[in-house]
Amino acid sequence: MKILFVLTSHSELGNTGEKTGFWIEEFATPYYVLEDAGAIITIASPEGGQPPVDPKSELPDAQTTATNRFYKDDVAIDKVAYSLKLSDVRQEDYDAVFYPGGHGPLWDLATDKNSISLIEAFYNHHKPIAFVCHAPAALVNVKTKNGTALINGKEVTGFSNSEENAVKLSEVVPFLLEDELKKHGAIYTKGADWSSYVKQDGNLITGQNPASSAAVANLLLQELNNKK
Repeated sequence: MKILFVLTSHSELGNTGEKTGFWIEEFATPYYVLEDAGAIITIASPEGGQPPVDPKSELPDAQTTATNRFYKDDVAIDKVAYSLKLSDVRQEDYDAVFYPGGHGPLWDLATDKNSISLIEAFYNHHKPIAFVCHAPAALVNVKTKNGTALINGKEVTGFSNSEENAVKLSEVVPFLLEDELKKHGAIYTKGADWSSYVKQDGNLITGQNPASSAAVANLLLQELNNKK
């Protein structure tokens, strides 16, 4: 199994003067679920090189077994540090794509033309596409072959309005993900705040929040095994 991970390149948290980026746990947990199952993982980002890390994801209460493993894994750290440019990757080289969250994707991956084209290519070739937390933002401008929104009529989840309110960023983010998914026709549902909640609609897999990252990775793995 060859799996592409796509990370954000956006580091500014709106006009707050604070930093954002990708959420380490949402990268590390799926990374090891898939790597331990034998997957070969490649990492890309819009700008290539070192994607920014959300500093809040480095705080003690955000750490897990997977994040602690990542901090000691020089191979994985180097893969992240030398991420490929999105413009240089092709869906033909991979069996699936996975997008970790963090607030960064709201600013760049939602409108990045290379990311949009890549997701469309994976979807049109019937390959699994998976997203967790804020990463479903990368779906909002993705279209099907007939020009309609890919998520129109699809069952999806993602970071909820109530969770955004809880982290006090509802007035900072460029859009509320729950509202934006619904606006593009998605059948959006959610579980309890901060609990694991995932939805699968065909090859499209989405998770609501950091607690959902393992479940998304396991669904992706199951889907890949089904396709063997």
